[in-house]
Amino acid sequence: MEHFEEQPNLEVLAERVSLSPFHFQKVFRTWAGVSPKEFLQFVTVSHAKQLLKEENLLDTTYSLGLSSTGRLHDLFVKLEAMTPGEFKKGGEGIVLQYEVFTSLFGEILLVSSERGIQSLQFIDSLDQGIVDIKKEFPNAIWKEGGSKEHQKLKDYFQNFVIPETPIPLYLYGTEFQFKVWKSLLKIPMGNLCTYGDIAESIGQTSAQRAVGTAIGKNPIAYLIPCHRVIQSSGLFGGYRWDPNRKRMIIAWEQSKLVSPNNELP
Repeated sequence: MEHFEEQPNLEVLAERVSLSPFHFQKVFRTWAGVSPKEFLQFVTVSHAKQLLKEENLLDTTYSLGLSSTGRLHDLFVKLEAMTPGEFKKGGEGIVLQYEVFTSLFGEILLVSSERGIQSLQFIDSLDQGIVDIKKEFPNAIWKEGGSKEHQKLKDYFQNFVIPETPIPLYLYGTEFQFKVWKSLLKIPMGNLCTYGDIAESIGQTSAQRAVGTAIGKNPIAYLIPCHRVIQSSGLFGGYRWDPNRKRMIIAWEQSKLVSPNNELP
């Protein structure tokens, strides 16, 4: 995705991964549901601008009702707030289970307590991922292993199985951050909005910078879809789990909408 602006052709892409053009096209279409050429078009600034022009997502499209695909995250994710006292204790007395699994977009580190999922992060290094999350909960009891909620999310990311009951996300954040994160849940899959749209949706039109900061603090990758927020210019902007991964996810979601017969996570 680093060279998306160049819009490389099939032969160049295939050569970079040491595959024949035919085999690369076949493998890529299995993953994305569209050709590499179509996929790369989804990460252009002009395409992003067109999406932003087409709809005012947070006060029209979503409120009018969407397909189960579009409303997926809002239906199976439930946000609950950790108290300031619990957070201040650094997780003292809390057992946190963690495990790593593979998704379409990279390795995921999943951390949960008996109250719910506390962190879901894309990682490049397990050791660094554990170090980073332990800074937030230094006094917790850490155990490697899974849970029922872990399995639900693994089934979702790996086998496209939608959970039958909402998965609790047990998070710490300010009231403002929770407003922003809940607004993110209303962005349908395959659609984009701006920081200004989010600020307007929570009734604080002048708080775009604060919205950006709250989005950057989102502890739940993909399920709280901060990757669907871009700049009003059409530029994709930053992403705490790598801007290139953000472009890849956006393009993948777009490809699923134009290829409705493909499975959706």
